[in-house]
Amino acid sequence: MEALVPQLAGVTIERVERLAGRVWIAAAAAGEQGCCPDCGTVSQRVHSRYRRQVADTPISGTPVVLALEVRRFFCEQPGCSKRTFVEQVPELTARYARRTPGLGRLLAAIGLALAGRAGARLGARLGLPISRSTLLRLLERLPDPQMGAVAVLGVDDFALRRGHVYGTVLIDMDSHRPVDLLPDREAGTFAEWLRGHPGVQVICRDRAGAYAEGARDGAPDAVQIADRWHLWHNLAEHVEKTAARHRGCWAAAPEPTPAVNVSVETQPRPQPLAEQAAVARRENSSLARRTRDRHARVHELREQGKGIKTIMRELGLAKETVRRFVRAQSVDELLATARDGRASVLDEFKPYLNERFNAGHTNGSRLFTEIRDQGYRGSLGTVLGYLRPFRALAAAPAAAPTPPTVRAVTSTLLRHPDRLDPADQLTLKEVRARCPHLDALADHVGGFAGMMVGRHGDRLDDWLARVEADDQPDLHRFANGLRRDHNAVRNGLTLPHSSGVVEGAVNRIKMIKRQMYGRAGFDLLRKRVLLAH
Repeated sequence: MEALVPQLAGVTIERVERLAGRVWIAAAAAGEQGCCPDCGTVSQRVHSRYRRQVADTPISGTPVVLALEVRRFFCEQPGCSKRTFVEQVPELTARYARRTPGLGRLLAAIGLALAGRAGARLGARLGLPISRSTLLRLLERLPDPQMGAVAVLGVDDFALRRGHVYGTVLIDMDSHRPVDLLPDREAGTFAEWLRGHPGVQVICRDRAGAYAEGARDGAPDAVQIADRWHLWHNLAEHVEKTAARHRGCWAAAPEPTPAVNVSVETQPRPQPLAEQAAVARRENSSLARRTRDRHARVHELREQGKGIKTIMRELGLAKETVRRFVRAQSVDELLATARDGRASVLDEFKPYLNERFNAGHTNGSRLFTEIRDQGYRGSLGTVLGYLRPFRALAAAPAAAPTPPTVRAVTSTLLRHPDRLDPADQLTLKEVRARCPHLDALADHVGGFAGMMVGRHGDRLDDWLARVEADDQPDLHRFANGLRRDHNAVRNGLTLPHSSGVVEGAVNRIKMIKRQMYGRAGFDLLRKRVLLAH
Protein backbone atom coordinates (compact mmCIF):
# COMPACT_ATOMS: atom_id res chain seq x y z
CA MET A 1 0.00 0.00 0.00
CA GLU A 2 2.81 2.42 0.82
CA ALA A 3 4.28 1.86 -2.66
CA LEU A 4 1.02 3.15 -4.20
CA VAL A 5 0.35 5.93 -1.68
CA PRO A 6 3.73 6.98 -0.20
CA GLN A 7 2.09 9.83 1.72
CA LEU A 8 0.67 7.19 4.09
CA ALA A 9 4.12 6.10 5.25
CA GLY A 10 3.71 8.00 8.52
CA VAL A 11 0.44 6.30 9.54
CA THR A 12 -0.77 2.84 10.46
CA ILE A 13 -3.54 1.64 8.13
CA GLU A 14 -6.32 -0.15 9.97
CA ARG A 15 -8.75 -0.96 7.17
CA VAL A 16 -9.71 0.03 3.61
CA GLU A 17 -13.26 -0.15 2.28
CA ARG A 18 -15.39 1.30 -0.49
CA LEU A 19 -18.55 3.09 0.56
CA ALA A 20 -20.87 5.47 -1.30
CA GLY A 21 -18.58 5.76 -4.31
CA ARG A 22 -15.50 6.59 -2.21
CA VAL A 23 -12.49 4.71 -0.88
CA TRP A 24 -12.35 5.08 2.91
CA ILE A 25 -9.00 4.47 4.59
CA ALA A 26 -9.05 4.21 8.38
CA ALA A 27 -5.61 4.93 9.85
CA ALA A 28 -3.83 6.24 12.91
CA ALA A 29 -0.73 8.38 13.32
CA ALA A 30 2.28 6.13 13.88
CA GLY A 31 4.54 8.52 15.80
CA GLU A 32 5.07 8.42 19.56
CA GLN A 33 5.41 12.14 20.16
CA GLY A 34 4.36 15.51 18.86
CA CYS A 35 6.01 18.87 18.38
CA CYS A 36 4.35 22.11 19.53
CA PRO A 37 3.84 24.43 16.53
CA ASP A 38 4.53 27.56 18.66
CA CYS A 39 7.53 26.81 20.83
CA GLY A 40 8.83 23.60 19.19
CA THR A 41 8.80 21.60 22.43
CA VAL A 42 8.51 17.82 21.93
CA SER A 43 5.84 16.17 24.06
CA GLN A 44 4.74 12.57 24.65
CA ARG A 45 1.98 13.36 27.13
CA VAL A 46 -1.34 12.65 25.37
CA HIS A 47 -4.34 14.79 26.18
CA SER A 48 -6.94 13.05 23.99
CA ARG A 49 -7.62 11.38 20.65
CA TYR A 50 -10.12 12.08 17.86
CA ARG A 51 -10.67 11.25 14.18
CA ARG A 52 -10.43 13.81 11.42
CA GLN A 53 -11.44 13.29 7.79
CA VAL A 54 -8.96 14.38 5.12
CA ALA A 55 -9.56 14.08 1.36
CA ASP A 56 -6.63 12.59 -0.56
CA THR A 57 -5.72 12.12 -4.22
CA PRO A 58 -8.05 9.67 -6.02
CA ILE A 59 -7.22 6.03 -6.75
CA SER A 60 -8.19 4.89 -10.27
CA GLY A 61 -10.57 7.84 -10.56
CA THR A 62 -12.28 7.11 -7.23
CA PRO A 63 -12.24 9.79 -4.51
CA VAL A 64 -10.28 8.87 -1.39
CA VAL A 65 -11.17 9.93 2.17
CA LEU A 66 -8.72 9.30 4.98
CA ALA A 67 -10.29 8.80 8.43
CA LEU A 68 -7.23 9.54 10.52
CA GLU A 69 -6.96 9.14 14.26
CA VAL A 70 -4.73 11.86 15.70
CA ARG A 71 -3.68 12.76 19.22
CA ARG A 72 -3.77 15.98 21.15
CA PHE A 73 -0.67 16.50 23.31
CA PHE A 74 0.01 18.71 26.29
CA CYS A 75 2.66 21.37 25.77
CA GLU A 76 4.92 21.12 28.84
CA GLN A 77 6.75 24.40 28.20
CA PRO A 78 5.58 26.79 30.96
CA GLY A 79 5.97 29.97 28.91
CA CYS A 80 4.17 28.69 25.80
CA SER A 81 0.77 30.16 24.99
CA LYS A 82 -0.56 26.80 23.87
CA ARG A 83 -1.77 24.40 26.53
CA THR A 84 -2.46 21.59 24.03
CA PHE A 85 -1.76 20.96 20.37
CA VAL A 86 -2.66 18.36 17.72
CA GLU A 87 0.02 16.33 15.98
CA GLN A 88 0.46 16.75 12.23
CA VAL A 89 1.59 14.06 9.79
CA PRO A 90 4.09 15.38 7.20
CA GLU A 91 2.73 15.50 3.61
CA LEU A 92 -0.64 14.32 4.88
CA THR A 93 -2.18 16.88 7.22
CA ALA A 94 -1.98 20.56 8.02
CA ARG A 95 -3.76 22.72 10.58
CA TYR A 96 -7.46 23.13 9.76
CA ALA A 97 -6.95 21.50 6.33
CA ARG A 98 -9.64 19.21 4.92
CA ARG A 99 -7.46 17.87 2.12
CA THR A 100 -3.87 16.62 1.87
CA PRO A 101 -1.12 18.89 0.48
CA GLY A 102 -0.79 16.58 -2.55
CA LEU A 103 -4.47 16.94 -3.38
CA GLY A 104 -4.25 20.70 -2.86
CA ARG A 105 -1.36 20.97 -5.33
CA LEU A 106 -3.27 18.88 -7.88
CA LEU A 107 -6.39 21.02 -7.60
CA ALA A 108 -4.32 24.22 -7.81
CA ALA A 109 -2.71 22.98 -11.04
CA ILE A 110 -6.15 22.30 -12.52
CA GLY A 111 -7.34 25.72 -11.42
CA LEU A 112 -4.34 27.44 -12.96
CA ALA A 113 -4.93 25.68 -16.27
CA LEU A 114 -8.72 25.90 -16.50
CA ALA A 115 -9.99 28.29 -13.80
CA GLY A 116 -13.35 27.79 -12.07
CA ARG A 117 -16.13 26.18 -14.08
CA ALA A 118 -14.00 24.23 -16.54
CA GLY A 119 -11.66 23.10 -13.73
CA ALA A 120 -14.60 21.90 -11.63
CA ARG A 121 -15.96 19.88 -14.58
CA LEU A 122 -12.60 18.24 -15.22
CA GLY A 123 -12.11 17.54 -11.51
CA ALA A 124 -15.44 15.70 -11.35
CA ARG A 125 -14.33 13.45 -14.24
CA LEU A 126 -11.01 12.70 -12.51
CA GLY A 127 -12.49 11.87 -9.14
CA LEU A 128 -11.77 15.27 -7.64
CA PRO A 129 -15.18 16.70 -6.74
CA ILE A 130 -14.84 20.42 -6.04
CA SER A 131 -16.91 23.52 -6.65
CA ARG A 132 -15.76 26.35 -8.89
CA SER A 133 -15.78 28.77 -5.96
CA THR A 134 -13.53 26.55 -3.85
CA LEU A 135 -11.20 26.13 -6.80
CA LEU A 136 -10.90 29.89 -7.18
CA ARG A 137 -10.27 30.31 -3.46
CA LEU A 138 -7.40 27.83 -3.75
CA LEU A 139 -5.89 30.00 -6.48
CA GLU A 140 -6.23 33.15 -4.39
CA ARG A 141 -4.31 31.57 -1.51
CA LEU A 142 -1.34 30.58 -3.69
CA PRO A 143 1.78 32.68 -3.00
CA ASP A 144 3.17 34.90 -5.73
CA PRO A 145 6.28 33.53 -7.47
CA GLN A 146 9.58 34.97 -6.33
CA MET A 147 11.13 37.21 -8.96
CA GLY A 148 14.69 38.48 -8.91
CA ALA A 149 16.01 41.68 -10.41
CA VAL A 150 14.80 42.40 -13.94
CA ALA A 151 17.39 43.85 -16.31
CA VAL A 152 15.29 44.11 -19.50
CA LEU A 153 11.63 44.92 -18.88
CA GLY A 154 8.84 44.73 -21.45
CA VAL A 155 5.66 46.73 -20.85
CA ASP A 156 2.33 46.90 -22.67
CA ASP A 157 -1.34 47.37 -21.89
CA PHE A 158 -4.19 44.86 -22.04
CA ALA A 159 -7.94 45.21 -21.85
CA LEU A 160 -9.77 44.31 -18.68
CA ARG A 161 -12.93 45.67 -20.32
CA ARG A 162 -12.25 46.59 -23.91
CA GLY A 163 -12.68 50.27 -24.60
CA HIS A 164 -13.19 51.14 -20.93
CA VAL A 165 -10.73 49.58 -18.46
CA TYR A 166 -7.10 48.68 -19.20
CA GLY A 167 -4.24 47.27 -17.19
CA THR A 168 -0.49 46.90 -17.68
CA VAL A 169 1.53 43.70 -18.05
CA LEU A 170 5.25 43.66 -17.22
CA ILE A 171 7.50 40.96 -18.70
CA ASP A 172 11.06 39.89 -17.95
CA MET A 173 12.43 39.89 -21.50
CA ASP A 174 15.30 37.54 -20.60
CA SER A 175 13.21 34.76 -19.04
CA HIS A 176 9.99 35.60 -20.95
CA ARG A 177 8.05 35.34 -17.69
CA PRO A 178 5.38 37.79 -16.49
CA VAL A 179 6.74 39.87 -13.62
CA ASP A 180 3.60 41.68 -12.53
CA LEU A 181 0.24 43.10 -13.60
CA LEU A 182 -0.78 46.67 -12.80
CA PRO A 183 -4.46 47.66 -12.45
CA ASP A 184 -4.20 50.62 -14.85
CA ARG A 185 -1.87 52.15 -17.44
CA GLU A 186 -1.12 55.45 -15.73
CA ALA A 187 2.38 56.91 -15.56
CA GLY A 188 2.34 57.24 -11.76
CA THR A 189 1.50 53.56 -11.21
CA PHE A 190 4.26 52.42 -13.55
CA ALA A 191 6.81 54.82 -12.00
CA GLU A 192 5.95 53.62 -8.49
CA TRP A 193 6.50 50.01 -9.54
CA LEU A 194 9.88 50.85 -11.07
CA ARG A 195 10.99 52.64 -7.90
CA GLY A 196 10.03 49.58 -5.88
CA HIS A 197 11.98 47.26 -8.19
CA PRO A 198 15.37 48.85 -8.86
CA GLY A 199 17.80 47.35 -11.32
CA VAL A 200 15.87 47.79 -14.59
CA GLN A 201 18.37 48.75 -17.28
CA VAL A 202 16.27 48.56 -20.47
CA ILE A 203 12.54 49.26 -20.91
CA CYS A 204 10.94 48.02 -24.13
CA ARG A 205 7.55 49.68 -24.56
CA ASP A 206 4.96 50.84 -27.04
CA ARG A 207 4.42 54.47 -28.07
CA ALA A 208 2.15 55.35 -25.15
CA GLY A 209 3.18 58.61 -23.52
CA ALA A 210 2.19 57.35 -20.06
CA TYR A 211 4.79 54.57 -20.16
CA ALA A 212 7.45 56.96 -21.42
CA GLU A 213 6.72 59.39 -18.59
CA GLY A 214 6.55 56.61 -16.00
CA ALA A 215 9.89 55.22 -17.16
CA ARG A 216 11.53 58.65 -16.94
CA ASP A 217 10.24 59.18 -13.40
CA GLY A 218 10.71 55.66 -12.02
CA ALA A 219 13.93 54.59 -13.75
CA PRO A 220 15.64 57.69 -15.20
CA ASP A 221 18.86 55.80 -15.97
CA ALA A 222 17.13 53.02 -17.95
CA VAL A 223 17.35 52.93 -21.76
CA GLN A 224 13.91 53.26 -23.33
CA ILE A 225 13.18 51.38 -26.56
CA ALA A 226 10.15 52.04 -28.77
CA ASP A 227 9.08 48.67 -30.10
CA ARG A 228 9.46 48.20 -33.86
CA TRP A 229 6.08 46.50 -34.31
CA HIS A 230 4.31 49.47 -32.74
CA LEU A 231 6.32 51.86 -34.91
CA TRP A 232 5.24 50.00 -38.02
CA HIS A 233 1.65 49.82 -36.79
CA ASN A 234 1.60 53.59 -36.22
CA LEU A 235 3.00 54.15 -39.70
CA ALA A 236 0.35 51.85 -41.18
CA GLU A 237 -2.43 53.92 -39.59
CA HIS A 238 -1.11 57.12 -41.18
CA VAL A 239 -0.63 55.38 -44.54
CA GLU A 240 -4.26 54.27 -44.46
CA LYS A 241 -5.37 57.84 -43.71
CA THR A 242 -3.37 59.13 -46.69
CA ALA A 243 -4.81 56.43 -48.95
CA ALA A 244 -8.32 57.34 -47.82
CA ARG A 245 -7.64 61.03 -48.39
CA HIS A 246 -6.56 60.34 -52.02
CA ARG A 247 -9.14 57.68 -52.69
CA GLY A 248 -10.60 59.70 -55.55
CA CYS A 249 -7.28 59.58 -57.43
CA TRP A 250 -7.30 55.84 -57.96
CA ALA A 251 -10.87 54.75 -57.27
CA ALA A 252 -12.46 56.72 -60.12
CA ALA A 253 -13.96 54.18 -62.52
CA PRO A 254 -14.37 54.85 -66.25
CA GLU A 255 -17.82 55.85 -67.40
CA PRO A 256 -19.80 52.65 -68.08
CA THR A 257 -21.16 51.93 -71.52
CA PRO A 258 -24.24 49.84 -72.28
CA ALA A 259 -23.68 46.37 -73.64
CA VAL A 260 -26.57 46.64 -76.16
CA ASN A 261 -27.91 49.33 -78.42
CA VAL A 262 -30.56 51.30 -76.60
CA SER A 263 -32.15 54.68 -77.19
CA VAL A 264 -30.85 57.86 -75.61
CA GLU A 265 -33.78 57.92 -73.21
CA THR A 266 -32.94 54.42 -71.91
CA GLN A 267 -29.15 54.77 -71.97
CA PRO A 268 -27.56 54.06 -68.54
CA ARG A 269 -26.47 56.99 -66.46
CA PRO A 270 -22.71 57.45 -65.83
CA GLN A 271 -23.07 55.64 -62.51
CA PRO A 272 -25.34 52.58 -62.48
CA LEU A 273 -28.38 52.78 -60.26
CA ALA A 274 -27.25 49.71 -58.35
CA GLU A 275 -24.00 51.42 -57.46
CA GLN A 276 -25.84 54.63 -56.58
CA ALA A 277 -28.12 52.69 -54.26
CA ALA A 278 -25.18 50.89 -52.68
CA VAL A 279 -23.38 54.18 -52.08
CA ALA A 280 -26.52 55.70 -50.60
CA ARG A 281 -26.96 52.74 -48.28
CA ARG A 282 -23.38 53.02 -47.06
CA GLU A 283 -23.65 56.79 -46.58
CA ASN A 284 -26.85 56.38 -44.56
CA SER A 285 -25.86 53.27 -42.64
CA SER A 286 -26.07 53.20 -38.87
CA LEU A 287 -22.26 53.18 -38.68
CA ALA A 288 -21.98 56.31 -40.84
CA ARG A 289 -24.69 58.14 -38.88
CA ARG A 290 -23.11 57.18 -35.56
CA THR A 291 -19.68 58.29 -36.78
CA ARG A 292 -21.00 61.68 -37.90
CA ASP A 293 -22.82 62.23 -34.61
CA ARG A 294 -19.76 61.32 -32.55
CA HIS A 295 -17.46 63.43 -34.68
CA ALA A 296 -19.73 66.46 -34.27
CA ARG A 297 -20.13 65.90 -30.53
CA VAL A 298 -16.39 65.41 -29.93
CA HIS A 299 -15.47 68.60 -31.80
CA GLU A 300 -18.24 70.49 -30.04
CA LEU A 301 -16.81 69.54 -26.64
CA ARG A 302 -13.30 70.23 -27.90
CA GLU A 303 -14.29 73.77 -28.88
CA GLN A 304 -15.54 74.25 -25.32
CA GLY A 305 -11.96 73.71 -24.14
CA LYS A 306 -12.44 70.21 -22.73
CA GLY A 307 -9.60 67.70 -22.80
CA ILE A 308 -9.54 64.22 -24.25
CA LYS A 309 -10.05 62.46 -20.90
CA THR A 310 -13.01 64.68 -20.06
CA ILE A 311 -14.61 63.97 -23.44
CA MET A 312 -13.88 60.28 -22.96
CA ARG A 313 -15.78 60.22 -19.66
CA GLU A 314 -18.73 62.29 -20.91
CA LEU A 315 -19.28 60.28 -24.10
CA GLY A 316 -18.25 56.87 -22.74
CA LEU A 317 -15.62 56.35 -25.47
CA ALA A 318 -12.12 54.96 -25.32
CA LYS A 319 -9.29 57.48 -25.15
CA GLU A 320 -7.81 56.40 -28.49
CA THR A 321 -11.23 56.69 -30.14
CA VAL A 322 -11.62 60.26 -28.90
CA ARG A 323 -8.08 61.11 -30.02
CA ARG A 324 -8.80 59.69 -33.48
CA PHE A 325 -11.96 61.81 -33.80
CA VAL A 326 -10.11 64.92 -32.62
CA ARG A 327 -7.30 64.46 -35.13
CA ALA A 328 -9.64 63.84 -38.08
CA GLN A 329 -9.93 67.06 -40.08
CA SER A 330 -13.28 65.95 -41.46
CA VAL A 331 -15.72 63.12 -40.97
CA ASP A 332 -14.88 61.89 -44.49
CA GLU A 333 -11.53 60.64 -43.20
CA LEU A 334 -13.32 58.45 -40.68
CA LEU A 335 -15.83 57.18 -43.22
CA ALA A 336 -13.37 56.49 -46.03
CA THR A 337 -12.97 52.82 -45.17
CA ALA A 338 -16.68 52.37 -44.51
CA ARG A 339 -17.48 53.74 -47.98
CA ASP A 340 -15.69 50.80 -49.54
CA GLY A 341 -18.39 48.56 -48.13
CA ARG A 342 -18.11 44.85 -47.62
CA ALA A 343 -17.45 42.31 -50.30
CA SER A 344 -20.64 40.71 -51.60
CA VAL A 345 -21.09 37.01 -52.27
CA LEU A 346 -22.52 38.12 -55.62
CA ASP A 347 -19.44 40.02 -56.83
CA GLU A 348 -17.84 37.22 -58.84
CA PHE A 349 -21.16 36.40 -60.56
CA LYS A 350 -22.10 39.95 -61.57
CA PRO A 351 -20.39 39.85 -65.02
CA TYR A 352 -22.30 36.65 -65.84
CA LEU A 353 -25.61 38.16 -64.71
CA ASN A 354 -25.01 41.30 -66.76
CA GLU A 355 -24.20 39.27 -69.86
CA ARG A 356 -27.22 36.99 -69.49
CA PHE A 357 -29.55 39.92 -68.79
CA ASN A 358 -28.41 41.74 -71.95
CA ALA A 359 -28.91 38.52 -73.92
CA GLY A 360 -32.59 38.63 -73.01
CA HIS A 361 -32.64 36.22 -70.07
CA THR A 362 -34.28 38.46 -67.49
CA ASN A 363 -36.00 35.90 -65.28
CA GLY A 364 -34.43 36.40 -61.86
CA SER A 365 -35.31 32.96 -60.50
CA ARG A 366 -33.75 31.24 -63.49
CA LEU A 367 -30.61 33.32 -63.29
CA PHE A 368 -30.44 32.51 -59.56
CA THR A 369 -30.57 28.79 -60.38
CA GLU A 370 -27.81 29.15 -62.98
CA ILE A 371 -25.32 30.90 -60.69
CA ARG A 372 -26.22 28.62 -57.80
CA ASP A 373 -25.03 25.72 -59.95
CA GLN A 374 -21.79 27.67 -60.43
CA GLY A 375 -21.20 27.93 -56.68
CA TYR A 376 -23.26 30.94 -55.56
CA ARG A 377 -24.23 30.60 -51.88
CA GLY A 378 -26.34 33.72 -51.45
CA SER A 379 -30.10 34.22 -51.51
CA LEU A 380 -32.59 34.80 -54.30
CA GLY A 381 -33.42 38.21 -52.84
CA THR A 382 -29.84 39.40 -53.34
CA VAL A 383 -30.00 38.47 -57.03
CA LEU A 384 -33.38 40.13 -57.54
CA GLY A 385 -32.21 43.27 -55.78
CA TYR A 386 -29.17 43.48 -58.04
CA LEU A 387 -31.26 43.03 -61.21
CA ARG A 388 -34.02 45.49 -60.24
CA PRO A 389 -32.29 48.69 -61.53
CA PHE A 390 -31.54 46.97 -64.86
CA ARG A 391 -35.24 46.35 -65.48
CA ALA A 392 -35.94 50.08 -65.29
CA LEU A 393 -33.20 50.67 -67.87
CA ALA A 394 -34.07 47.64 -69.99
CA ALA A 395 -30.34 46.86 -70.12
CA ALA A 396 -27.41 46.06 -67.86
CA PRO A 397 -24.22 48.16 -67.98
CA ALA A 398 -20.98 46.58 -69.00
CA ALA A 399 -19.38 44.94 -65.98
CA ALA A 400 -16.39 46.98 -64.88
CA PRO A 401 -13.74 45.74 -62.45
CA THR A 402 -14.29 46.96 -58.91
CA PRO A 403 -11.61 49.46 -57.87
CA PRO A 404 -9.42 48.34 -54.96
CA THR A 405 -10.52 49.37 -51.49
CA VAL A 406 -8.60 51.69 -49.19
CA ARG A 407 -7.38 48.76 -47.13
CA ALA A 408 -6.28 46.84 -50.22
CA VAL A 409 -4.23 49.83 -51.42
CA THR A 410 -2.80 50.32 -47.92
CA SER A 411 -1.76 46.66 -47.84
CA THR A 412 0.09 46.91 -51.15
CA LEU A 413 1.87 50.07 -50.01
CA LEU A 414 3.04 48.42 -46.78
CA ARG A 415 4.29 45.15 -48.25
CA HIS A 416 7.60 44.56 -49.97
CA PRO A 417 7.13 44.85 -53.76
CA ASP A 418 8.94 41.54 -54.35
CA ARG A 419 6.40 39.72 -52.14
CA LEU A 420 3.29 40.95 -53.97
CA ASP A 421 1.43 38.66 -56.32
CA PRO A 422 1.02 39.85 -59.95
CA ALA A 423 -2.44 41.35 -59.31
CA ASP A 424 -1.21 43.37 -56.32
CA GLN A 425 1.88 44.49 -58.24
CA LEU A 426 -0.40 45.79 -61.00
CA THR A 427 -2.57 47.57 -58.42
CA LEU A 428 0.47 49.22 -56.85
CA LYS A 429 1.79 50.29 -60.25
CA GLU A 430 -1.55 51.84 -61.26
CA VAL A 431 -2.01 53.61 -57.94
CA ARG A 432 1.46 55.11 -58.04
CA ALA A 433 0.97 56.20 -61.65
CA ARG A 434 -2.37 57.91 -60.93
CA CYS A 435 -1.49 59.69 -57.67
CA PRO A 436 1.83 61.52 -57.12
CA HIS A 437 1.15 61.75 -53.39
CA LEU A 438 0.78 57.98 -53.04
CA ASP A 439 3.81 57.49 -55.27
CA ALA A 440 5.91 59.60 -52.89
CA LEU A 441 4.28 57.88 -49.91
CA ALA A 442 5.40 54.48 -51.21
CA ASP A 443 9.00 55.72 -51.33
CA HIS A 444 8.80 56.98 -47.75
CA VAL A 445 7.30 53.69 -46.55
CA GLY A 446 10.02 51.72 -48.30
CA GLY A 447 12.70 53.88 -46.72
CA PHE A 448 11.28 53.39 -43.23
CA ALA A 449 10.92 49.64 -43.77
CA GLY A 450 14.55 49.31 -44.87
CA MET A 451 15.66 51.34 -41.87
CA MET A 452 13.60 49.19 -39.48
CA VAL A 453 14.53 45.77 -40.90
CA GLY A 454 18.23 46.61 -41.19
CA ARG A 455 18.26 48.39 -37.79
CA HIS A 456 19.72 51.55 -39.27
CA GLY A 457 18.67 53.95 -36.55
CA ASP A 458 21.37 56.35 -37.71
CA ARG A 459 19.23 57.09 -40.80
CA LEU A 460 16.24 58.29 -38.78
CA ASP A 461 17.03 62.00 -38.93
CA ASP A 462 17.53 61.94 -42.70
CA TRP A 463 14.23 60.09 -43.17
CA LEU A 464 12.40 62.60 -40.98
CA ALA A 465 13.89 65.49 -42.94
CA ARG A 466 12.72 64.01 -46.28
CA VAL A 467 9.20 63.45 -44.94
CA GLU A 468 8.92 66.95 -43.50
CA ALA A 469 10.06 68.43 -46.80
CA ASP A 470 7.32 66.57 -48.70
CA ASP A 471 3.61 67.34 -48.94
CA GLN A 472 2.44 64.50 -46.68
CA PRO A 473 0.21 65.87 -43.88
CA ASP A 474 -0.44 62.49 -42.28
CA LEU A 475 3.22 61.50 -42.35
CA HIS A 476 4.03 64.89 -40.85
CA ARG A 477 1.97 63.96 -37.80
CA PHE A 478 3.76 60.60 -37.66
CA ALA A 479 7.12 62.35 -37.91
CA ASN A 480 6.19 64.79 -35.15
CA GLY A 481 5.39 61.85 -32.89
CA LEU A 482 8.76 60.26 -33.68
CA ARG A 483 10.58 63.48 -32.83
CA ARG A 484 8.79 63.74 -29.46
CA ASP A 485 10.02 60.22 -28.68
CA HIS A 486 13.26 60.51 -30.66
CA ASN A 487 15.69 58.67 -28.40
CA ALA A 488 13.39 55.70 -27.80
CA VAL A 489 12.56 55.46 -31.51
CA ARG A 490 16.23 55.61 -32.49
CA ASN A 491 17.01 52.88 -29.93
CA GLY A 492 14.14 50.77 -31.28
CA LEU A 493 15.54 51.04 -34.81
CA THR A 494 19.04 50.15 -33.63
CA LEU A 495 18.94 47.70 -30.71
CA PRO A 496 17.77 44.07 -31.01
CA HIS A 497 15.09 44.18 -28.29
CA SER A 498 11.48 43.71 -29.37
CA SER A 499 8.10 43.45 -27.65
CA GLY A 500 7.10 40.22 -29.36
CA VAL A 501 7.29 38.40 -26.03
CA VAL A 502 5.02 41.01 -24.46
CA GLU A 503 2.45 40.69 -27.23
CA GLY A 504 2.44 36.94 -26.66
CA ALA A 505 1.76 37.54 -22.96
CA VAL A 506 -1.15 39.83 -23.85
CA ASN A 507 -2.62 37.06 -25.99
CA ARG A 508 -2.29 34.60 -23.10
CA ILE A 509 -4.11 37.07 -20.85
CA LYS A 510 -6.94 37.21 -23.39
CA MET A 511 -7.13 33.41 -23.36
CA ILE A 512 -7.20 33.31 -19.56
CA LYS A 513 -9.97 35.93 -19.49
CA ARG A 514 -12.01 33.84 -21.92
CA GLN A 515 -11.51 30.76 -19.75
CA MET A 516 -12.77 32.76 -16.79
CA TYR A 517 -15.73 34.03 -18.85
CA GLY A 518 -14.38 37.58 -18.58
CA ARG A 519 -15.71 37.84 -15.00
CA ALA A 520 -12.51 37.42 -13.03
CA GLY A 521 -11.44 40.27 -10.79
CA PHE A 522 -8.06 41.85 -11.29
CA ASP A 523 -6.44 40.11 -8.30
CA LEU A 524 -7.43 36.64 -9.45
CA LEU A 525 -6.44 37.39 -13.04
CA ARG A 526 -3.05 38.61 -11.84
CA LYS A 527 -2.56 35.44 -9.80
CA ARG A 528 -3.31 33.18 -12.75
CA VAL A 529 -1.08 35.10 -15.15
CA LEU A 530 1.90 35.06 -12.78
CA LEU A 531 1.56 31.37 -11.85
CA ALA A 532 0.31 29.82 -15.08
CA HIS A 533 3.43 30.54 -17.15
